[in-house]
Amino acid sequence: MSASAFHALYHQGFARVAACTVPVALADPATNMQRTLEAAQACGQDSAVLCVFPELGLSGYAIDDLRQQEALLDAVEQAIADLASASAELLPVLVVGAPLRHDNALYNCAVLIHRGTVLGVVPKSYLPNYREFYEARHFTPGIATQGQSLRLNGADVPFGTDLLFEAEDLPGFCLGVELCEDLWVPVPPGTLAALAGATILVNPSASDITVGKAETRTLLCRAQSARCVAAYLYAAAGEGESTNDVAWDGQIAIFENGEVLAQSERFPSGSRHVVADIDLTLLRQERLRMGTFAANAHAMQPKTPAWRRIRLTLAPPVTSLGLRRPLSRFPFVPNDPERLAQDCFEAFTIQVSALKQRLRTSGVKRMVIGISGGLDSTQALLVAVRAADELGWPRSAVLGYTMPGFGTTQKTLASAQALMAALGTGNEVLDIRPAASLMLREIKHPFAQGEPVHDITFENVQAGLRTDFLFRLANMHQGMVIGTGDLSELALGWCTYGVGDQMAHYNVNAGLPKTLIQHIIRWAIASGHFSPDVTPLLSTILATEISPELVPVGENGAQSTEDIIGPYALHDFTLFYVLRYGFTPSRIAFMAEQVWQDASSGSWPPGFPEQDRMAYDLPTIRHWLHIFLRRFFGTSQFKRSAMPNGPKIMAGGSLSPRGDWRAPSDGNAALWLAELEQNIPKS
Repeated sequence: MSASAFHALYHQGFARVAACTVPVALADPATNMQRTLEAAQACGQDSAVLCVFPELGLSGYAIDDLRQQEALLDAVEQAIADLASASAELLPVLVVGAPLRHDNALYNCAVLIHRGTVLGVVPKSYLPNYREFYEARHFTPGIATQGQSLRLNGADVPFGTDLLFEAEDLPGFCLGVELCEDLWVPVPPGTLAALAGATILVNPSASDITVGKAETRTLLCRAQSARCVAAYLYAAAGEGESTNDVAWDGQIAIFENGEVLAQSERFPSGSRHVVADIDLTLLRQERLRMGTFAANAHAMQPKTPAWRRIRLTLAPPVTSLGLRRPLSRFPFVPNDPERLAQDCFEAFTIQVSALKQRLRTSGVKRMVIGISGGLDSTQALLVAVRAADELGWPRSAVLGYTMPGFGTTQKTLASAQALMAALGTGNEVLDIRPAASLMLREIKHPFAQGEPVHDITFENVQAGLRTDFLFRLANMHQGMVIGTGDLSELALGWCTYGVGDQMAHYNVNAGLPKTLIQHIIRWAIASGHFSPDVTPLLSTILATEISPELVPVGENGAQSTEDIIGPYALHDFTLFYVLRYGFTPSRIAFMAEQVWQDASSGSWPPGFPEQDRMAYDLPTIRHWLHIFLRRFFGTSQFKRSAMPNGPKIMAGGSLSPRGDWRAPSDGNAALWLAELEQNIPKS
């Protein structure tokens, strides 16, 4: 793949779209056409392939009985012809609102125009005729209008609620239309369009504004986009509409799968548009994984129209345009402080409640846990302590052991002991070095003969002995071994199999990514669950470099996990998109470069240390992505296939073979590594 194609959002399965509102000139289609054209030209220059305008935007919505005047309707048709002609060289598909005549009736319509052609006309299905609305006075409902054509400016144009608009040169671009009130009914027309394949739903609207209504509209749009697993573009009428008896706020917004991608201020003065890059690949992958989506589509098929699919060619630019959408450096960690606090509370509470249930049913009397002075074991210890508190157990029932080996530093040893003492748990030091030395000597390892050989056997002897001691201690004390390994380590296979840190009776951290754990510990500090003397100890642990501490400290200091296997920030980014959406390596690299290439741009999670805010260029991203793919797909599944029980915590997924991820232990990474080599530039 060329570098230009790699950096092109349209090549990577995104589509830039726009929701627009312009000041309306009541009963003046020519002026409205010109304002619509100017907004469309601006969006086209911004490389958008879709622009959605308000309901009845060419005539104005609040014109009452003027809607049925012959002069106005003739002028609307002329405006459509003029707009089509003027847009012949424009990139975007235009969705504009207009009153149109058909078979002795008047319809409230969305007109779709692209490159000089009227592609089709979709009438409004449901007409509000309650409270301040009386659309049935002027219009005919379009709900039963299917398989028809409308005569417009001398041409027959597809007309009906059975139209979908599909791009032949942008996979996943399939457009469905509903108008204003259509969104407010129990089964919106857009729902059926989505089940038929529409990934983008548009809503030209003229919803008036009353106190509190904007919140309800946003809720409906978010829910519709989430339920339909679709993008949703909402464009409402605003400035210029008559305020005889109602008012207008010109709300425009873009949603995707339940999230707000972009929205404007309300009550704007002048023309406004918002632009976002929707992720067509994400929507397709999410639907693919939801078997119930296809099942629902099949069940509803007898009740849906025989859809007519209007084909079009977008010819979007295959050049670097950046990426305009909220994209987090840490997909498992929200940037919003309130949402982060909520996620931390929920994650911690899931861990505690799951552990309590396992303890109740197992009949054990104690918990046995190895404490290293690092992040993972600290988090597991806090969960164990909280579970003991809620079960009414004494904290002494949490038997904590710190087990120094050949690489243990005084700092982590002291942190582990101090933390257990402050929490009031069991607090013992079990030095594994004599047992490790005996085993190394018995297997005739060079280290036992005085050679400085610190290979994987040297490391695994220590990791295995620690777990072996914990299991035997659990036997002796009627206890349960609480696992500490996290989701990120399971993804990379960064654990010792069998009698090692891969195994436990129950692993409370198995569903937690490394990048979230530090935030949960910060939340625990602020939560009030633990005494103030615990706070400085947790802060010290948060500032400690991640290390297995299995190799003696050398000239370069203690072992650094991230120096060996790479930054957890990049690995968790990759893990999220592999596990949740099955994205290709090149697409993940494209997205990673967007958020990681400049540490000074974009947002960081609350409380993220300034000195840890790193930037990574594409060659670095490519290098560590190669490591992730090789380990995740090629060498680590056998460890996950035999992993102990532990709760799923994150919507991003888990790696339990009984849950989100099931894969052959004897698989290989060749396909993913080949895609990386072929499609990610080396510089």
